[in-house]
Amino acid sequence: VQLQASGGGLVQPGGSLRLSCAASGFTVDDYAIGWFRQAPGKEREGVACITSSEGNTYYAGSVKGQFTISRDNAKNTLYLQMNSLKPEDTALYYCARAHTIVVTSMRYEYDYWGQGTQVTVSS
Repeated sequence: VQLQASGGGLVQPGGSLRLSCAASGFTVDDYAIGWFRQAPGKEREGVACITSSEGNTYYAGSVKGQFTISRDNAKNTLYLQMNSLKPEDTALYYCARAHTIVVTSMRYEYDYWGQGTQVTVSS
């Protein structure tokens, strides 16, 4: 199982980025998969999660309406569209696969992690 995150970068406040996470060794449609982020000096937090079970999604309150999680089953890839970015969105973003099909934001539910992609929001 491998997860390869990409798409991070430096963006001005109010800008947008789309993160991608290419999965291999499993089918993204068979598991809950999600995005986490970790800012310097802070705990890693669940940002968004998606599962094929009735197309359920989860968003952290801080990003609801701002971020959109999606997946392309044909490409076996997970995405995170991030709009109206703020300096407080600056963090290392990780994609991860849960060991369950149920949508979850709990770190202990995730057993495989990508390497992270840095998002910096600054003018």
